[in-house]
Amino acid sequence: MKAPITQDVMTIPRREAEGGKRNIVGLTRDALREALIEIGTPERQAKMRVGQVWQWVYHWGVRDFAAMTNLSKAFRATLAAHFEIALPEVVTRQISEDGTRKYLVRIAGGHEVEVVYIPEEGRGTLCVSSQVGCTLTCSFCHTGTQKLVRNLTAAEIVGQVMLARDDLGEWPEPGTGTGESGPRLLSNIVLMGMGEPLYNFENVRDAMKIVMDGEGIALGRRRITLSTSGVVPEIARTAQEIGCLLAVSFHATTDEVRDVLVPINKRWNIETLLAALREYPKATNSERITFEYVMLDGVNDSDADAHRLVELLDGIPAKVNLIPFNEWPGAPYKRSSNNRIRAFATILMQAGYASPIRTPRGEDIMAACGQLKSATERARKSRAQIAAEAGL
Repeated sequence: MKAPITQDVMTIPRREAEGGKRNIVGLTRDALREALIEIGTPERQAKMRVGQVWQWVYHWGVRDFAAMTNLSKAFRATLAAHFEIALPEVVTRQISEDGTRKYLVRIAGGHEVEVVYIPEEGRGTLCVSSQVGCTLTCSFCHTGTQKLVRNLTAAEIVGQVMLARDDLGEWPEPGTGTGESGPRLLSNIVLMGMGEPLYNFENVRDAMKIVMDGEGIALGRRRITLSTSGVVPEIARTAQEIGCLLAVSFHATTDEVRDVLVPINKRWNIETLLAALREYPKATNSERITFEYVMLDGVNDSDADAHRLVELLDGIPAKVNLIPFNEWPGAPYKRSSNNRIRAFATILMQAGYASPIRTPRGEDIMAACGQLKSATERARKSRAQIAAEAGL
């Protein structure tokens, strides 16, 4: 296996709690088993104990070891002495007029990330962050104007899912199944928040394995979509080790334009990226790859762009999400007109590609796609500064 793509960015140590207690949240089953053996659990009992603790933490959302009533009092006391069940802290919660919820979440070190819950008819999607800030500097994205601070741990990624379920009141009562309290309010996860998930692969993988585990939160792999800007060497690894659905921040049909909009294109250009994507469905037996395409007035929204996109997608099971640009203070772009977006979509649909136009959600609370940026890092750059940095 090739060495993973990494950045010069740290992830905090696993023992982060006061008094040296280890956080159970974020540990894979294997890691939890090893941790329980380390504190004296007999190896022959460890697998059973993992299953019991796992169900309490991830199926019923219990945070107090004393409440884990199918464990002996002595074992509960041992757990409490060595472990904790800790989530990131919700600093603020905003609710949009359309029902979208945005959480400002504080993690270890005092850093903050944003998490967004989007309710829709028959489903509810949680947009999860994987890094504090972002290194990609995509010129249309507000998050990209915030410098990268560090990767999130698996605990901090899973914790975003758990705190949203807390807020939604969605944990089933102990002793009941998930479906017994009605439809899932949080039914889907998209790794489309702050950061590039494939630059934090191991932590994202471990977190998603926990989320997909059938005895806990139990979201199937087709309920999880990972969005990448095109970290090509990690795409095949995503198929093999996570197996979730894939979305690609594409946004342009020529390398010249994509180099500006999505600078990672200078490292892995459109041809290289598409070659990797053609192999992804074969590796995962998954459904279509989603191509995210933000509509920027006069930049990437012409009929010629639409026809080029059709040609580029040839041979890839794909759909295209057209995203009206969500403006933010200092943004160097404008949203394409509704007529232009519809004309672009028509060309794609006539070529046989589903091309839904995303309805902007949570714009009034800066929770829409491309608008996330932690409140403590909101130093506004001027339109001229951003344009200069983007080479416009």
